[in-house]
Amino acid sequence: MTTTRAALTRAATAAQAALEPGPDAIGTRRSIVIEAVDPELDCGVDAVKRVVGDELRVTADIFAEGHGLLDAALLVRREDESRWTETAMRLVSNDRWSGGARLRHNARHRYTIEAWRDAIGSWREAITKKLEAGQPVAPELAEGRLLLESAQLRSPGADSRLIAAALAREGRARTDRTRVAALADDRVVAAARRHPDRSAATRYRRELPLVVDRELARFSAWYELFPRSQGHDPTHPVATTLTEAEWRLPQIAAMGFDVVYLPPIHPIGRTNRKGRDNSVHARRGDPGSPWAIGRDGGGHTEVAAELGGIEALEHFRRKAEGQGLEVALDLALQASPDHPWVKQHPEWFRQAPDGTIKYAENPPKRYEDIYPFDFAGATGAERESLWRAWLEVVLTWVERGIRIFRVDNPHTKPIAFWRWLIAEVQGIDPGVIFLSEAFTTPKLMRALAKAGFSQSYTYFTWRETPDELRDYLTELTARPMREYFRGNLWPNTPDIFPHHLDVGRPAFATRAVLAATLAPSWGIYSGFELCEQGRLEDREEYAHSEKYEVRARDWDARGNIKALVSGLNRLRREWAALRLNDNLRFEQVTGGRSLFYRKAMPAGEIDPLTGYPSLWRDPVYVAVNCDPRGQESPVLHPDLPAIGLDWEEPYLMVDLLTGRSRKLHGANIAVELNPERLPYRVFTIRPVRGTAAR
Repeated sequence: MTTTRAALTRAATAAQAALEPGPDAIGTRRSIVIEAVDPELDCGVDAVKRVVGDELRVTADIFAEGHGLLDAALLVRREDESRWTETAMRLVSNDRWSGGARLRHNARHRYTIEAWRDAIGSWREAITKKLEAGQPVAPELAEGRLLLESAQLRSPGADSRLIAAALAREGRARTDRTRVAALADDRVVAAARRHPDRSAATRYRRELPLVVDRELARFSAWYELFPRSQGHDPTHPVATTLTEAEWRLPQIAAMGFDVVYLPPIHPIGRTNRKGRDNSVHARRGDPGSPWAIGRDGGGHTEVAAELGGIEALEHFRRKAEGQGLEVALDLALQASPDHPWVKQHPEWFRQAPDGTIKYAENPPKRYEDIYPFDFAGATGAERESLWRAWLEVVLTWVERGIRIFRVDNPHTKPIAFWRWLIAEVQGIDPGVIFLSEAFTTPKLMRALAKAGFSQSYTYFTWRETPDELRDYLTELTARPMREYFRGNLWPNTPDIFPHHLDVGRPAFATRAVLAATLAPSWGIYSGFELCEQGRLEDREEYAHSEKYEVRARDWDARGNIKALVSGLNRLRREWAALRLNDNLRFEQVTGGRSLFYRKAMPAGEIDPLTGYPSLWRDPVYVAVNCDPRGQESPVLHPDLPAIGLDWEEPYLMVDLLTGRSRKLHGANIAVELNPERLPYRVFTIRPVRGTAAR
């Protein structure tokens, strides 16, 4: 078949049209270009994340042919609304525009940009140039009058009266200069520009998704405890109920935590129950792993009888909230062989060729007490019933007042499932928070965050050296990752006892300082504040793991770091800079073992090209010796001009944990970071001039 010239022309036209902005939603195709919108994730597929009270700052390239002026607005609305809220954008440099909107509602939103030709502004610029050049302006005056008459019809109240008065003055004027002065008055032009003709405006081709969470989704301190292990006598551990575990809540609150996180509290299966130290043979009285969920007493919507049942959890939740703590539950999508669903829905599980259900494996680890659900194999009606069963589980707990879930191994379930589940739950209660416990490949961790997880575990646990920490935290807090990924830093978990904690108290102290100050969210598994040790040989796992046996501890044991943990959480509440995710800046330091960084609040205009302010205030500086085995005396080199100080200007260095201060000048601060005494410094810098208000 011969390709005709007309067909080629049509194909070229279609290809060119695909490259141009699509027809706008308001008028005809226009040549105003809106592109390079920031933030925008994956062409608008995934949502950027903010919290209530944030300003959504959006920048974009907006331009058109010719010399006329443009105007633009940022449009934001809740997904359950049809009406947009507008805020003006402004030209900042080289066709780059910027605008911001304050976010006041915990809800899912949409945002976009609309641009139009600034007819009245363009007119004033042109007539002013002609008037200054001594050229006749009669046609331009007639044009200006028509523009203002049209604007008056669109304007309400005071703006309409202001424009009418200007038109009247112009009619009485006797010279071109006074006529121009009447119509081009700043107040008159501003009034007209507030009510432009936008019938041919260009709308950005996409409405971009935005999730606005409550603040706890970004800023939180988590404390994990097993309620069955809260006995008073370390020499005679006795299993405790949720009610009996409540005595620990004031201690946890006193250390400044926001969230008390409970591992699974459901009935524990008996078939293939694990014994101590993950033994495949349980002895009489061994409680089993809480992650082997379900037996004849129920499944994921029940509370184990040995913990006191649903009533005990409700009492525990109320007591926690009375201490300013919110309860988080573990959401583990797996079942013991005794779970009621195994008999009711065998099609939901992975089956071997002989028809038996396969237990979970992560070679060389084997979990004989757990059956994984077959999310990958489920299709059609089976898939729908499985997904909806889990939605009902989550909504059951939400109805009971639980609004935070730490999700176990989400990376072994489909991304599409999480995108659907989280959207469904937050469509009912947008305040529900999901923490992704996924230690997997970086791309899969990022995909889970984009799918809707509010927070994510990170590789911080294994980043030890200054270079490793600097590179990794730079990645987490840089664009575009900071727009959707909120890292929650944990020095330990019930599954993970990293080898560097073998050193003891110095390592626990430095890891606490790093976790609490590098990111807005951090957490510890109980026992960390006691510098509790004991690792299986050649494995990063706890010996005598609490997952398989009941424990009891002396919570005031000598050598604990509870005062440090409390002090860190106090600073996190007092200093707003520690509550943000995008303000981490690494500073220069002389010393190979030490890390030096700053978190501060923006004090100046945001540079639309970098996304950072030109000046910072209320800085918190942290210097940490990352090697718990060796002393170092580094020299810290803070960027003084970044916080508004001259290089040689005197200032006070104030230790935020002790309150002690010393007067210094110059960007060379010598400190001693001794692991056996004090391997860290947390301080601020205040100018000496006058009285510095924080």
